[in-house]
Amino acid sequence: MQDEGKALRIAIGADHGGYALKEKLRAHLMDGGYRVEDCGTFDGATADYPTIAAAVASKVSDHTADRGILVDGAGIGSCMTANKFPGVRAALCYDLSSARNSREHNDANVLTLGAGLIGEGLAEQIVDLWLAEQCTVERHQRRVAMISRIEQDIAHGRRVQTQISRSDEQSSVEHRGGVADDAAAVDSAQGNDSIIAVVKSIKEVPGLVNLSDEDLERIAAKIAQMVGPGGLGAACSCCGPNCNGHCAEKDPSAVRDLIGMGATRIGHGLGGGPIARDVAQYIDHTLLKPEATAQQIEQLCREALEYGFASVCVNPSYVRLAARLLRGSRVEVCTVAGFPLGAHVPEVKAAEARRAIREGAREIDMVIDIGALKSGNDELVFRDIKAVVEACLDGRAICKVIIECALLTDDEKVRACQIARRARADYVKTSTGFASGGATAADVALMSEAVKGTRMGVKAAGGIRSYEDVKEMVQAGATRIGASAGVGIVKEAKSVTVSAGQK
Repeated sequence: MQDEGKALRIAIGADHGGYALKEKLRAHLMDGGYRVEDCGTFDGATADYPTIAAAVASKVSDHTADRGILVDGAGIGSCMTANKFPGVRAALCYDLSSARNSREHNDANVLTLGAGLIGEGLAEQIVDLWLAEQCTVERHQRRVAMISRIEQDIAHGRRVQTQISRSDEQSSVEHRGGVADDAAAVDSAQGNDSIIAVVKSIKEVPGLVNLSDEDLERIAAKIAQMVGPGGLGAACSCCGPNCNGHCAEKDPSAVRDLIGMGATRIGHGLGGGPIARDVAQYIDHTLLKPEATAQQIEQLCREALEYGFASVCVNPSYVRLAARLLRGSRVEVCTVAGFPLGAHVPEVKAAEARRAIREGAREIDMVIDIGALKSGNDELVFRDIKAVVEACLDGRAICKVIIECALLTDDEKVRACQIARRARADYVKTSTGFASGGATAADVALMSEAVKGTRMGVKAAGGIRSYEDVKEMVQAGATRIGASAGVGIVKEAKSVTVSAGQK
């Protein structure tokens, strides 16, 4: 913790559901040199969260505390209560991104946490980040001041402005980005179809935002102005500069549409045999056997470079070696957390992921707590996935969630996908390859439907041995394939392409 933060006065409190985490955080803050006032509960006995939240929020409101921290089961009720107090801006934070945003954008002065949603390690990271961040950007400070004015208007019985005039809207647009002419900006945006498509896809995300077409076109205009005449360029590690985000990995829905129209190839400009390279970009070249040797990992990496696979997937002990061998290439290093049983506690899986990312992994495949899912403890499964997702977000890595379909009912498979979706994972994956069965087209189709409408992908793994297997999985909705037989599949694909060309 930073020295300048040590003068901060922190009021902290929790109900019985958050007592244990509150005690950990109180000790953590005191170790960091903060001045901490404990507002209860003091012994873990049943306590009403509104009473505790009021005790903390009142100290922030009357300036006897600089910041407040509240913990209950979910963090929601305490946040609602705290925000009833004048001058309090309470924010429920569940990851590092929300903690940073609440301070940088909203100047939050009360942090609420859900002890049932996050573990001790993540909670400490959230608190440290939240206390360190500042709201310094003028446009954010201006909007925080607007919140205060609205609060004061309500308190004094004054009418609160709820309608935005055209002139105010125009002024706001000009302030944000210097767009002097809406019509010209929209014309500019309309010239970039990829930007318009991406921005308008926001409307398809359930419950995320409610914007008019005019609003979306204005956003697109601003993006077009920022990226310049070249439009959206290479933000894709798998396909190079001409992908525009429309490859199997980054835009699974677009690929599914093409397949549904009869396409059997999705070109991506990597060169070589087009069908073979197309198949290769779906494949994570995998060697996760416990007896795998360093020499075999070196061979795995050579093959990945030769055939243009999306990644190599290796056990954590080989991440550093694989990262060194693949440095400078487009082949990513993938590894596993909680593998293969998924029975590790969330903190251990997150620690595995963080270390692997430090050593060069850019993709993490984590196995869910299968027993917790089958027991109906969906919140534990959520915390389990979320811990690894947070580690990946911090390290700018991709998180794939293995649900082990062979051990689940169809209802459990759907629930697992929905939980992974809620935790903001990048992919759901069928199997570890160590259970009683691997990927099936029916499972892939079910999972694809469960994450429909998101940017999530579906990875099929386990028992995929042939080009026909790959085609079946892709047609069912898979956007990545995990296969230890990757070289054989690509060679078979080349053979199929040559034969088809000779007919």
